[in-house]
Amino acid sequence: MERVVSGVRPTGNIHLGNYFGAIKNFVALQEQCETFFFIADYHALTTHPNASELQDRIKETLATYLACGLNPDKTTLYIQSHIPEIPELYLIFNMLAHLGELERSTTFKDKVAKQQSNINAGLLTYPVLMAVDIIIHRATKVPVGKDQEQHLEMTRNFVNRFNHLYETDFFPEPEAFNFNQALVKVPGLDGKGKMGKSEGANNAVYLIEDPKAIQKKVMRAVTDSGPKEKNSPVSEPVANLFKLMELVSEPDVLNNFKEDYANCSIRYGDLKKQLAQDIIKFTDPLRSKIQYYLKEEDLLRSIVQKGAEKAHESAGETLSGVKKIIGLKAL
Repeated sequence: MERVVSGVRPTGNIHLGNYFGAIKNFVALQEQCETFFFIADYHALTTHPNASELQDRIKETLATYLACGLNPDKTTLYIQSHIPEIPELYLIFNMLAHLGELERSTTFKDKVAKQQSNINAGLLTYPVLMAVDIIIHRATKVPVGKDQEQHLEMTRNFVNRFNHLYETDFFPEPEAFNFNQALVKVPGLDGKGKMGKSEGANNAVYLIEDPKAIQKKVMRAVTDSGPKEKNSPVSEPVANLFKLMELVSEPDVLNNFKEDYANCSIRYGDLKKQLAQDIIKFTDPLRSKIQYYLKEEDLLRSIVQKGAEKAHESAGETLSGVKKIIGLKAL
């Protein structure tokens, strides 16, 4: 059975784009593969978050993924810092990483440009820790977006370098998991690109948001001045709203608004009102589950403890094998 590893930084405030993209697909994967899912709190330290804020984000992220269907009985669910083998293997693989390749990392260049007052060593070796997150379980598949393809390629370089240097095939070469048509690009409310936290406060709809906040955001969504003649091409802002409606509304509702657009009778206020209602209806059960888990701290604690035990067993086997191969287990 394929081993699949995926992780998420504890940013909190997970939005519809996250749900229809990574989350929904990983939830499906737990039915097909041996899966490991972790909350990457070590990665969060590269930006030095407030300690209490980090704990809140970890808890909210965990609660949200559970609410979305991640099942601790079907996947190994853990917090990165609960697995001591990860930083130890990270140290070992830092000895294999070359300074030049780390400095050429696109992510490192971007971070240097954005946070010039905090260019720490963790940013430089970020790809090494990402690689260790994958190889600690000797995973064969990794669900990655376009922006993470370079990191996966660097992981393969580290793995092949280790295997070649020590004349072994201990680590499999991980490949990207291809969801094919399952990947959904969810547009934001700003009339341009995809939904994302970095695109502005009013661009994304978060799963935990209350209905009034959702209604307010959607009613402010960018549209256009309206179609000038029948069967006019649909502008990008309106096409984005139709795409969101495609994800959360009934098909006949979407078709009615498309017909209204085609015959120039569409009223954008009605469109936004309906879309807001449908988003609220869609997110209501998720929001209720998130709020439930956030109140059940003992349950959350028991879930990550159970996950840590399972992850520790897998990680321990990997680290033990590595130390034996490189000569750190002679006595």
